[in-house]
Amino acid sequence: MEKSSPAYITGLGIISAIGANVSENRAALEQGQAGIGPATHLKSIHPFPVGEIKYSNKELAEMIGCLDTFPRTALLSIKAAKEAFAPFMGKTEGLNIGLISANTVGGMDLSETLFEAVAERGTFDKRKLWYHECGSITDLTAHALGLEDCWSTSISTACSSSANTIMLGAQLIEQGKMDIVIAGGADSLSKFTLNGFNSLMILDKELCRPFDENRQGLNLGEAAAYVVLMSEKAVTQTNAAKLAILSGYANANDAHHQTASSPDGTGNQLAMLTAIKQSGIALEAIDYINLHGTGTANNDSSEGIAIEKIFSGIPVPDASSTKAYTGHTLGAAGSVEAVFSVLAIMGSKTWPHLRMKTPISGLNWQPNTQSVAKEIRNVLSNSFGFGGNCSALVISKV
Repeated sequence: MEKSSPAYITGLGIISAIGANVSENRAALEQGQAGIGPATHLKSIHPFPVGEIKYSNKELAEMIGCLDTFPRTALLSIKAAKEAFAPFMGKTEGLNIGLISANTVGGMDLSETLFEAVAERGTFDKRKLWYHECGSITDLTAHALGLEDCWSTSISTACSSSANTIMLGAQLIEQGKMDIVIAGGADSLSKFTLNGFNSLMILDKELCRPFDENRQGLNLGEAAAYVVLMSEKAVTQTNAAKLAILSGYANANDAHHQTASSPDGTGNQLAMLTAIKQSGIALEAIDYINLHGTGTANNDSSEGIAIEKIFSGIPVPDASSTKAYTGHTLGAAGSVEAVFSVLAIMGSKTWPHLRMKTPISGLNWQPNTQSVAKEIRNVLSNSFGFGGNCSALVISKV
């Protein structure tokens, strides 16, 4: 299909354990400064380290001018979405605008309090149930942006969720159905997710070590991140700077297991190859890979094998995982790492891979533990989730 317009990335917004905005996140990446440690706001009997955002719900609400009774996921979502879209407010008259937001926990942090209320008082505030569903986060975000009358939808495909929002947003731009799409996602920490991942026995009791031979699992994190995608028409009207372009994307499924990647990386490989093919660039033109790299034995091995197969016979590009900085932020991970990929292009440098001491045996390549300063024209950003959901984005310099 002929594209009505490319999908340009013109706005970025993020809040994570390493910073409350784009500039703070960039500085932490440049300094190799991680944000993982003991939980403060999440109350749990488990001492697992997490990538927790340091602000309370009340502090977040004050930052964005919202009620602190909103779910934490919504507060994070609104914070990042406002940062991304703020430069264009008041400049979009006559343009078709959409919001695509991802999450996996919805208002679970509030839902968990209902069980406690029933146990203590025999009843609970039924109004909080409205926030439980994932779509409520999208509704609250749209309202905070003044987009309640615009088209919006939610995506929840586990850890690939927000990467898929960016894909769908690009498709809508390319097909001429939208002029602007705000795409991304958010997830907050909750007892539900911590206990769930603990039951799978894939949480590291120490700081995670993606792609290390002795890796023991992942650290959960919380974050929100959005990108603003625009058509050429919208770029002209809003006088936006073209930060990057989404040149390729793909989603695949390896149909292997509910919570594990296939050992040979079938879905991972298919998603990456299809995204690169769609971008129209050669394998050698990939300058940097933002790895999914969670720190689990299965995931890192599967992704590593898939990359080795794809780049067989040629050098594997510089690569690193940024989850050692933020923790695994689940539904927000894809958009968090899309923002980090754009920052790598803008800053002409890769982000250092943290805490890897012994590379995975059997792989013929390894991530870069030091930042590499160079022109970055094309970044491959991977997001692989439960249920075999494998997504890959190719983000390119304009």
